[in-house]
Amino acid sequence: MGGFLVGTLVMLAIRRQSEPSSVPDSPPEETLSPGVASLLAVLPSSAVVLDREDRVLRASSAARAYGLVRGDTLISAELLALARKVRRDGEIREGEIETSGRKFGQESTSFAVRVAPLGSTGQVLVLAEDQTDRLRVEAVRRDFVANVSHELKTPVGALSLLAETIQDAADDPEAVTRFAGRMQHEAARLTYLIQDLITLSRIQGAEEIPTPEPVPVDEAVHEAIDRCSTKAASKDITLVAGGTGGLNIWGDDELLVTALRNLIDNAVAYSPEHTRVVVSARPAGDSVEISISDQGIGIPESAQERIFERFFRVDAARSRSTGGTGLGLAIVKHVAVAHGGEVSVWSKEGSGSTFTLRLPAFGGVAVATPRTTSTPLEAAT
Repeated sequence: MGGFLVGTLVMLAIRRQSEPSSVPDSPPEETLSPGVASLLAVLPSSAVVLDREDRVLRASSAARAYGLVRGDTLISAELLALARKVRRDGEIREGEIETSGRKFGQESTSFAVRVAPLGSTGQVLVLAEDQTDRLRVEAVRRDFVANVSHELKTPVGALSLLAETIQDAADDPEAVTRFAGRMQHEAARLTYLIQDLITLSRIQGAEEIPTPEPVPVDEAVHEAIDRCSTKAASKDITLVAGGTGGLNIWGDDELLVTALRNLIDNAVAYSPEHTRVVVSARPAGDSVEISISDQGIGIPESAQERIFERFFRVDAARSRSTGGTGLGLAIVKHVAVAHGGEVSVWSKEGSGSTFTLRLPAFGGVAVATPRTTSTPLEAAT
């Protein structure tokens, strides 16, 4: 709303410049004084000046870019109605309007508007500030708080209920053992959720990686596979590393391992027993592509655009049964963004999924270098 603060000061200055002197003069022409025009030129908000006939005398480039003005016409009927009220009673008015979206995929654009008279000539100044992104961020923040509250309540409530049940079943050792095991499961799920929240918060809070350095992709892949090997072994899933060796990216090794671990964990969780998950790297111009492919259940096409959202789950019941927090892929996305890269997915129901991280190569060109270890990339379980 910084533009509106500037706009308020400009409105006051314009009104002072536009007020007629006490000496009678010829009827005012439908033009703007150089001072007023200069003030309008520096406004960050979309600015439009209407004459007494509702024709546009001056419109900023932003107002035209947003589609608020075409030729000498103010397009929005709401703004015109507001301007006429201001012209009648001389009172400054504020409000909010929506227009059709100006960006691809954007349904509407939301504006906070302020309308004020310019002196006594019937001219009216309209200021409109795009608040679409701010409203979207606020909505995401509200949803995030609501989702976190819900996700934390579930394991905490379960732990409380199980504790009461154990207390009531103190004389039944078998029941105590069974419910204690469930308590451990819920406690572990709560721990994972808190860890993922901390990780996501840390990644989102950093505008850029503070100390980027060359990161050997081979080592990061091996480390991620090692962290997932126990979970994979419990389902007899083979983890295979391959592709081009000796590649390096420019970034943070721990963040890369975190992203790869989340992708491998996700692949294992949604794959049937006795299958394979393949992690492969290859050069791609000035980037390195690391792909994680599984033979799992796949992702419906309708859900593929949302899977990187926080807490979004294609199958909530299955995700909870596998211990998923709904934050793993959101973490992957933010790791990619923090590196100046991207993550994409290909998936077909019943045929598995492939997630691909595309990250900037060290030195600007993806070149394979000799490995520092004598152990080649190979199957690991």
